[in-house]
Amino acid sequence: MPHIISSFLPFPNLNWWAQVTQAAEVYFDRAEHFEKMTLRNRYQVAGANGLIQLSIPLVHGRNQRTAMRDVQISHSEKWQQNHWRTITSVYRRAPYFEHYEHSLQAIYEQQYHSLAEFNLATIEWLKTQAGFNFQVTFADTFIKDYGKEYIDLRSPRSEKILDRDFPPYYQLFADRNGFAPNLSLLDLLFSEGPYAGIWIKNNLVKQ
Repeated sequence: MPHIISSFLPFPNLNWWAQVTQAAEVYFDRAEHFEKMTLRNRYQVAGANGLIQLSIPLVHGRNQRTAMRDVQISHSEKWQQNHWRTITSVYRRAPYFEHYEHSLQAIYEQQYHSLAEFNLATIEWLKTQAGFNFQVTFADTFIKDYGKEYIDLRSPRSEKILDRDFPPYYQLFADRNGFAPNLSLLDLLFSEGPYAGIWIKNNLVKQ
C-alpha cells in the first residue's frame, strides 16, 4: 500500500479520497505553510445554479505564511451557519441527506479555532461514514520531498496530476447543469449513502 503525505483539507473531494482509500496510513502535515488559492480552506458542492465554493474565513486573511498548525479560523462572520444553510438548501432532497443530517450538523455547531482542527474533524467524519480504515498520523517537521515511496498530496498541482475520471453518479441538478465531477465527498455520500465508500473502491479497480 502507498504512503500518503497530505495537507489538512475540509471535506476533501473524490480525487483525494481515491488516493487515501488505497493507503493504510495517511500523514497530515502540521508544519507546512498555508498556501492561498488552494483547497486548504475551501470545498465545493453543486447547487441548482451550478458549482458552489464554500470558504472558511481566516484570521489575518489568506495571505499569511503560517504553519498549518497555527492557522486560526475567523469567527467575525457566521460562516458555519452560512455553510450549513447552503448544505441543507442544496441537499435536503438528496436520497440520503436525512440519514447523515444530525451528525454532520454537530460539526457545524461546534466552534473550532484552528483550521487544521476543523479540517481533520471533517475528514474523520467522512472517513467514518464511508467506512474507510486508514490510520491518521501527523508530521510535525516540514520535509519538502518525501521521496518516491510517498504520494505527496500537498502540492496544488496534485489535483491535476492525480486526477481520475470517475463515472457519473446520481446528482440532484445534473439534468439542469450537467454532471459535476470531483466535488466534496459530501455530494457522493448524500447520493449513494453507505455505498459511497464501496463505489469509490469499485471504480478504482476499473481505472
